[in-house]
Amino acid sequence: MFKLPRTARNKVVKGRFFNSKEEAAPGTPLFRKKLDKGIQAEANDDGTIFLDNSVEEGSEEERKILAHEMKHLTDMKIGKLKYTDNDITWNGKSYLRKDGMINYNGEWVPEGGKEFPWEKH
Repeated sequence: MFKLPRTARNKVVKGRFFNSKEEAAPGTPLFRKKLDKGIQAEANDDGTIFLDNSVEEGSEEERKILAHEMKHLTDMKIGKLKYTDNDITWNGKSYLRKDGMINYNGEWVPEGGKEFPWEKH
């Protein structure tokens, strides 16, 4: 059985992954800012995460949002997910992207929709 050293186990503070306001996880810069309406967070292909100012620091909601965005970053790092301003590529298949919408299975769906396979985790 693997057991973390006592110092590592104590890193969860107020529901956060570890005690840092500047990082979502070690090596993952976190920037709080005002995001567009309806957007709580964004994982960026440069390895950073933007978190909307409305998300309460240390809350359970923040923890869930950051875990979700970290999954997106992982998917980008291993090549499952890639995006540009014009498209999103998931497992080698590209989907057009325009004005906050993604053309998925022939229909334009708002970004972040739960029907997208990359959002199901």
